[in-house]
Amino acid sequence: MFKIAVVEDDVYLRDELIQTFHKAGYAAFGISEFEHVEEELCGLKPDLAVLDVNLPGKSGYDLCKNLKAKVSFPILILTARDTLSDELTALGLGADDFLTKPCHPDRLLARVERLLKTYDKIKSMLQLGKVFLDTDTYKLVFRDKHVVLAETEGKIMRTLMERHPAIVSKSELFSAVWGTEEFVDENILQVNMSRLRKSLSQINLCDIIQNVRGQGYVLKGQEVEDIV
Repeated sequence: MFKIAVVEDDVYLRDELIQTFHKAGYAAFGISEFEHVEEELCGLKPDLAVLDVNLPGKSGYDLCKNLKAKVSFPILILTARDTLSDELTALGLGADDFLTKPCHPDRLLARVERLLKTYDKIKSMLQLGKVFLDTDTYKLVFRDKHVVLAETEGKIMRTLMERHPAIVSKSELFSAVWGTEEFVDENILQVNMSRLRKSLSQINLCDIIQNVRGQGYVLKGQEVEDIV
């Protein structure tokens, strides 16, 4: 069930929005203390935040900008400000959508559903430089080539990408791939690492995984350092 955070100082409107989301099948909750709202939202990690820009002692625009630099969930601005410059300001600061209030519940729900679907698709795609991994299918793409990894290979690659640029220890890989460090033969990891490297060679990424003696494995190379 998707979680929606409602950041709104008008208690009546906040409760109304929460009820609207509850009726639509979402798990919604309100933020009523605004001094540490940024830290609270980063900790709660909702799937979407509905944000007013007129908050007590705090600019919703600044909050939107700061959140977008730290989190990956979408932000929908819902405000009484209705000028084009307000909308352009919000979108320019990273807001994913902008609606003026009062807003019909059906319109709000339609926008929320669209954002959640869009971001839900993005969640399944990891990017590291010029390397992309679909975590649902384990399809790995590099430039104009791709390879579909076996499940175990895909889990190893996913862990290395998520932890980059850190070195991932063997015990961490055991936990991430097999769910436990107990009764796992180290040779199993080496065999699957060899298979993964062979699969990577098909798309010219054979040297991307480096073994750091006594520590574990890490992804290296221009392919994962380039963001362009």
